[in-house]
Amino acid sequence: MRFNYQDMVSGGKKPYVIAELGANHNGDMDLAKTMIKTAKECGADCVKLQSFTKSNVFSKKNYDDNYFLGDDYRNRTDYTLESIVEAYALSKEQHYELKAYCDELDIDFASTPFDKEGVDLLVDELHVPFIKVASMDVENVPFLKYIGSKGVPVVISTGLTGMDDVVNAIAAIEAGGCHEICVLHCVSIYPPADEQVNLNNIDMYRMAFGYPTGYSDHTFGVVAPIMSIAKNVCIIEKHFTMDKNMKGWDHKISANPEEMKVICDAASQGYKMMGSFRKVVNESKHQRDEYKRSIVAAHDLKKGHILTEDDLDYKRPGTAISPKFYEMLVGKELKRDITADELFQWGDF
Repeated sequence: MRFNYQDMVSGGKKPYVIAELGANHNGDMDLAKTMIKTAKECGADCVKLQSFTKSNVFSKKNYDDNYFLGDDYRNRTDYTLESIVEAYALSKEQHYELKAYCDELDIDFASTPFDKEGVDLLVDELHVPFIKVASMDVENVPFLKYIGSKGVPVVISTGLTGMDDVVNAIAAIEAGGCHEICVLHCVSIYPPADEQVNLNNIDMYRMAFGYPTGYSDHTFGVVAPIMSIAKNVCIIEKHFTMDKNMKGWDHKISANPEEMKVICDAASQGYKMMGSFRKVVNESKHQRDEYKRSIVAAHDLKKGHILTEDDLDYKRPGTAISPKFYEMLVGKELKRDITADELFQWGDF
């Protein structure tokens, strides 16, 4: 399945599954290609990278502190924060190589840029089908306007910020000229507690903005992304790893190949189960007749008897008079003898 924004607008299609490689390749191109191939085999529609560099995310203060949230390098001798960012960052040439590999395998290639140069590389040179905006840039209005000006759909995660900032972010993308936007509900906690997941925000975004909505997941396991299918998401994004115990940033909250296949299989099957908003009768007439009940005689009844409600019982099959018509039978005079358990017919009165 290729990225198609109009399909997402029309709805009723399989969710587009993004295997978020992020930096889980750990700077190893062979590992990155193994992950891409495995994601394709699992059924993912897209693999997504992160186009960060040593200079476009962290400031000198971060590197001087040598610490970022759970990534504490202050007492380590093997890596500093700066050196591991540099080790995990992909060069322009590596972007080209991985894009070509995705094309060879017929899977979409995308990435999250963190500066204008990254946007230009992805859009103007690599021709990605969409730009993915990270939650960290929801408040980065000038950057969002620039992304919105590039003429490709924008998929934006919405963690870290309140609704007012999400509204401003959408307005900034629109101000840049883009009106093909997909809003992803996201909680940027790794992992969030169950009560913090708030999948109902998916419906809220759809009502608030009128754009297609999706879900970017940071929970353990597969329950949340599978449940999001019932929210009619157009996109499911899940971090992906070959091994949850591998050294690196996001491996533990990522789906391994077995979990990614479960998510992809559920996306392929589950969306069909959403069905229609109208009440549809799918059972055959034969099945309906066999399962339903008819009105039968509760006991032996003689010709000329005037029926009371106590004379009526209700049993399978449903091939005669439906119980919903019982009031029409009460007070009727029988034209013939009826034995117990016999199905009443309209000609009996």
